[in-house]
Amino acid sequence: MPTLPQLRELQSIAQAGLTYTRDPYDRERYERLLVLTAELLAGETGQAAGEVHAQLRAERGYLTPKVDVRAVVLNAAGEVLLTRERQDGCWSLPGGWADPGDSPREVAVREVREETGREVRGARLLALLDKDKHGHPPDLWAVYKLFVACELTRDAAHPANTETLESGWFHPDALPPLSLGRNLPGQVRRMVELSGHPELGVDLD
Repeated sequence: MPTLPQLRELQSIAQAGLTYTRDPYDRERYERLLVLTAELLAGETGQAAGEVHAQLRAERGYLTPKVDVRAVVLNAAGEVLLTRERQDGCWSLPGGWADPGDSPREVAVREVREETGREVRGARLLALLDKDKHGHPPDLWAVYKLFVACELTRDAAHPANTETLESGWFHPDALPPLSLGRNLPGQVRRMVELSGHPELGVDLD
């Protein structure tokens, strides 16, 4: 059975071929390669093959990792801010996909505001990690995870929204069930440690 990195390489070949080929016969071959890759990825990730194919088909150009930005916010008691995801009912650091035109700092600040109602100031980069190297559940995409330390400027939560159910403060040693596709318990605790110790520098894969 191909590994996840091998399947992503096949996806990259098919996607680049569909983007740049001008030969109709080659296009048919790349289309077939993408379908086969989607079927294999579906088996690896537990998603429906048709859904996976539709997602892969929507991608264009040269395949690169997606960027997930997570905000690390602590209160005076040393508790970390988490949001409960509507998708799976579990908790994660506030964050999401980076948008073109926004810096990582801007993404982190916006996601905290949108998901929790709180206002923060982006302070510094804590870590830049390759998701595949940290034991997350299998994911369709290759992902780089950026963790940004943020300073709380207004602690006023808002009610549930379209993406999250609630938010709250948790001690690093008493975390609720986490959304493991987004964050792992060890990651959250490490980000809390890095937040309090600038001399440790930035974690980098």
